[in-house]
Amino acid sequence: MVKRKEKCFRDYLSDAVNWITLANGEFYPDILPNACELYKPVLVLFGQYVRASESSPALFRRICEIRQAWMRIQLARVFRKYVCPSLSVEMLKKKSDVDIICSRFNREFRPIQQVQEAFSSRPLPDEALCVLLWEYKDRGKKGYDLTERFFAMVHDQLPDYIIDGPIRSGRDIRMGSVWPDFSNPDRPADFVIRKAGRVLAVGFARYDGDRGGAQEDDRTGGYRHCASEFLAYTRKRGLSGVKLIFLNDGPGLLLGSMWSDYSSLEDFGRGRIRVATLRMVSERITRDWLEG
Repeated sequence: MVKRKEKCFRDYLSDAVNWITLANGEFYPDILPNACELYKPVLVLFGQYVRASESSPALFRRICEIRQAWMRIQLARVFRKYVCPSLSVEMLKKKSDVDIICSRFNREFRPIQQVQEAFSSRPLPDEALCVLLWEYKDRGKKGYDLTERFFAMVHDQLPDYIIDGPIRSGRDIRMGSVWPDFSNPDRPADFVIRKAGRVLAVGFARYDGDRGGAQEDDRTGGYRHCASEFLAYTRKRGLSGVKLIFLNDGPGLLLGSMWSDYSSLEDFGRGRIRVATLRMVSERITRDWLEG
């Protein structure tokens, strides 16, 4: 009996839309009541701080003194919109960097008098700003949902396998914890699949809701570099049976050259790399492939 050739990622392109998973979204303006209710206290407190601050750096220092992490991060997002849009929230939410940011980026801050005038020109709650903040609320949730569903599928279909990694939020697995002498020990991975203590596969999971242009190149280029590290190390250490999985899903896969780029990445692995959406897992991430 002739064994049927397994499909590669490229073979799914003709009906790609049927192989991606669409996460549930929320309709506008339906979200407005909840958004305004959630973020009105943030805007009220920001307004109090704006009126009481003698300068924009002083405003930022007040925000950084807040102990409640959620409120401090929301205020940092509002501060960025009103005072310094060139800075990222990741920079602004680090309390330990307050002196560095104030000294290095003070010139980029809008003067407090202009901030006060701009803030008082808007209604409270400001629906537009509440919607912007609402967009941040579930950032990362789609990726968490993806990994949670994948872990459940592995447990269901391959019950004798162990899959390690953060199911939702949590610290990524470092490649150095899998192989202490890995060439890039700080390389983060999303999951490791083992059987009887033996590593069968290392994987990365991402949900691409909307991706194109430079972001598209960054994602696939980063994956290619990661794959090169993995293949070089495992071949050198005689671990040529270990596989690399890129679990990617979402409508972003249909944009630009994403599907083609991922197909090329799979070709690059010569059978040791597989790219899959959730709907492909049962027929692509199989026992035969993992142990072959």
